Amino acid sequence: MKPVADMTPQEIAEASARAMWNDDSASQRLNMALDHIAPGQATLSMTITADMSNGHGTCHGGYIFTLADSAFAFACNSYNQMAVAQHCSVTYLIPGHIGDRLTATATETHRLGRSGIYDIRITNQTGAHVAEFRGHSRTVKGTHLPTGS
Repeated sequence: MKPVADMTPQEIAEASARAMWNDDSASQRLNMALDHIAPGQATLSMTITADMSNGHGTCHGGYIFTLADSAFAFACNSYNQMAVAQHCSVTYLIPGHIGDRLTATATETHRLGRSGIYDIRITNQTGAHVAEFRGHSRTVKGTHLPTGS
């Protein structure tokens, strides 16, 4: 791997995502896929299984939140600076159903200093808008990639 100082922003985002993915047991065990990564952006997808259903026979909201939170995490950690969630909210619009393939697309809307705001749209395989998530990030000490210093 080339030194971080010689990497493009896209290369940094990809390498940071690989480093995060290697330690992300939650996303891996839920069979999420990292479909896209770029500076301030990430797209993850996941198929809803019967184990994810609630008492109404639809997808438990916690799994939708988890998918969105994972997309948020990859987007706000795409600069080789460790970032954590400071605040998150979700609005559920329609239910997810067993067998649905949900996609969470995270987009950075603001980043300044140690804080960032990310909007995550969750859709199903037909493009229907399932939920909307907003995450506020805060950078903390540490990087995903060795900086050489």
